[in-house]
Amino acid sequence: MKKFVLIVGLLAIIAGTTGVLIGLVIARTRHGAPTAATVKSGRAAGNAVPKGPAVIRLAKDPTPTPPFLVTDLEGQTISTVALKGKVILVNFWATWCPPCREEIPELIELQSKYKDQLQIIGVSMDEDASPNQVRAFAAKAGINYPVVMGKDIAAEYGGVPALPTSFVVNRDGGVVQKHVGLLQRDEIESEVRALAGLPVNAKIENFADEGQIFLKNAERATELPDVDMKGLTAAQKTAALKRLNSESCTCGCGLTVAQCRINDTTCPVSQKIAAQIVQEVKSGAAPQPPAAPAHAGSSD
Repeated sequence: MKKFVLIVGLLAIIAGTTGVLIGLVIARTRHGAPTAATVKSGRAAGNAVPKGPAVIRLAKDPTPTPPFLVTDLEGQTISTVALKGKVILVNFWATWCPPCREEIPELIELQSKYKDQLQIIGVSMDEDASPNQVRAFAAKAGINYPVVMGKDIAAEYGGVPALPTSFVVNRDGGVVQKHVGLLQRDEIESEVRALAGLPVNAKIENFADEGQIFLKNAERATELPDVDMKGLTAAQKTAALKRLNSESCTCGCGLTVAQCRINDTTCPVSQKIAAQIVQEVKSGAAPQPPAAPAHAGSSD
């Protein structure tokens, strides 16, 4: 009998202690101290609204993303058409590119966190590395999104003059933003969340793509960086813009003057040609042939 009483007493003590511990855990949770379980579930579902930039900008009436149907390095078929309904991030990169390598861990984290809303596609621009070498690099880096070899894909996007470059595609297949250079985590995450219909701590502004995303859309622009068209009549401005979008820059970029002004606002060649075109249109003078580009090593 005494043994039975002793056992009952011990069980009561254990139960009481367990109740106190459970109560402490509940109290900690109620007072805002997250448990491992709540942290994990919150991250997985993307419920927590991260602090992002004050404003995110997305193109209105976006140009459809160039469709492609390719096989990734693992032999899987990747189709942009099949991915409609998800936000897509087309990331042009290379194994030799330091900022590309720097942003890979964050891309891995974003793909994992928003696996139901986002699909990242890594487009390798490696020319000196074989697909097998790129595959080995991707495996070592732990890349969890498909990687394809992409020189031809880059051409479909109007060329990719700098790495990394990322195109953001909405769920309807329209390209709404382009980022040249190292991605800013808070900015890209806010864009993904907004496009996926998740809450964001940012104001959303829309802009017309006049070459900022696709250079071919430069013909839509009514103003160009550092090109002064003040004093032109409406007809003269139309004529100037037509020439700016049809005449080539001689800096060697292979772009029109308008495209070069948008693509590289520091280019002195396109700026000079643009000023000359505006002046000729304003004065009614006949167009002058562009000066030949200077070549390094030429003698006077």
